[in-house]
Formats: sequence, structure tokens, C-alpha cells
Amino acid sequence: MSSILCIVDDKHVPLYRILWVSEVPHFCGHEDCLYEGRYEVRLEQDESVWANRTERDDVISALEAWQGGLGGPPHDGHDWHEE
Repeated sequence: MSSILCIVDDKHVPLYRILWVSEVPHFCGHEDCLYEGRYEVRLEQDESVWANRTERDDVISALEAWQGGLGGPPHDGHDWHEE
């Protein structure tokens, strides 16, 4: 069984708290920005953690594996839309 946690920037993050993961690295142009070139992993309650590319890819893989059981009830072969 896989874990419901993934590691992002030395933090164990529960997968169910993740809302979205950025596709491109952060760039705001501010000289003092600490997150340039890192990927935002947005969490509920307006929180974010910042990942390098490997961590970002691992988070996406973990989310895809975790959602495998959330596709709805299994199809039993009966078409309930028959009249």
C-alpha cells in the first residue's frame, strides 16, 4: 500500500491537502524572491510548499497513484439507463 504522504522540501505533506501543482517554475522578477525556479504545490487554506522539479514530479505521480481508487463504483455490467 502506498502512503498518503509525500515529501516536499523536507515536509511530509498529506496528499488530500494538495489542491494543485504548478506546471512551470515560479518567476516573479523580484530580486529577493526565495522561490524563483521552484514549483508551487498549493495546499488548502492558502498555504503553499515549494518543490524542485524532482519533488514536483514525485508529487504528481503520488497523486495519480492515490486517485486510482477514487474513480467511482465499479461497473457491474448492467446499464441502468435502459428503458
